[in-house]
Amino acid sequence: MADASVTRGTGFGSTTGLRVGGRIFAMLMKAELVVKLPKARVDELVASGKGTRFASAHGRPLKEWVTVPVAHRVEWQRLTDDALAFVDGRPV
Repeated sequence: MADASVTRGTGFGSTTGLRVGGRIFAMLMKAELVVKLPKARVDELVASGKGTRFASAHGRPLKEWVTVPVAHRVEWQRLTDDALAFVDGRPV
């Protein structure tokens, strides 16, 4: 990712994540990509079988977070770019 506004930091807990403006937009957890996207996009990825809703540490599914397994890694760059745009307030 070549965007100068992106920094590395923690995701949720001690997981390494990518941030923009201090806010998390992507992280790797257990070899799966976790990204923040608009709810409709998350719904679409879940319905297509490409992702599952990411759940908080308390087990509650988060409406704007999706986990995408390595089997769909060809989509990771585009999803990460979209997550960056979404969290940064740019059009997705």
